[in-house]
Amino acid sequence: MTRYPTIPFALERLPRTAMIERAREFRDVILRRRTVRDFDPDPVPDAVIEAALSAALSAPSGANRQPWHFVVVKDPAVRAEIRAAAEAEEREFYARRASPEWLAALAPLGTDENKPFLTDAPCLIVVFLEKFSVAADGRKSKNYYTSESVGIATGFLLAALNAAGLATLTHTPSPMAFLNRILNRPRHEKPYLILVAGRPAPGARVPDIAKRPFEESVTIVD
Repeated sequence: MTRYPTIPFALERLPRTAMIERAREFRDVILRRRTVRDFDPDPVPDAVIEAALSAALSAPSGANRQPWHFVVVKDPAVRAEIRAAAEAEEREFYARRASPEWLAALAPLGTDENKPFLTDAPCLIVVFLEKFSVAADGRKSKNYYTSESVGIATGFLLAALNAAGLATLTHTPSPMAFLNRILNRPRHEKPYLILVAGRPAPGARVPDIAKRPFEESVTIVD
């Protein structure tokens, strides 16, 4: 069996107090992340997006296949085209596809088929999932644990953007095949989600909701 060559790995061995301090600092930063629907159109520095994407690309993946592709969309015309297509799917969702139970769950959040954030925000990052990879010569190779891998990478991206002081929103209209057409992506790439990023608009508000208590979501087995 062929194995990857190895290199030394060194991670700073922090004292216990420093470990706790860093963990709590990250917790406090990430706890400020909220899904925002009102964005300031002020452009985001390219260096911020590039650094956040570099963090996302470092995520672990099944067999190191890295089954993802990220498309950064800043062009206002392209964002407008994405919004028009997404709102068409959302109108179908709210009118015919969603069950009464699903609509009832969404009602407190005040969401509907109108998605102005897709054009208000200065940046969209469209995440694509690759069930298989295609080499330059056309040969296909299967990827593994694709949903898990892309989900982890997207989590890294959300955390990195939040740490940079940006607001985010994840949008998943269904179906999303229009993204392949608009962004000229190959058929073997499946749209995973649209990540909206930018500064929150002045006076932006978010729903007054809370997460479940720690004890309800975590079990520790010593």
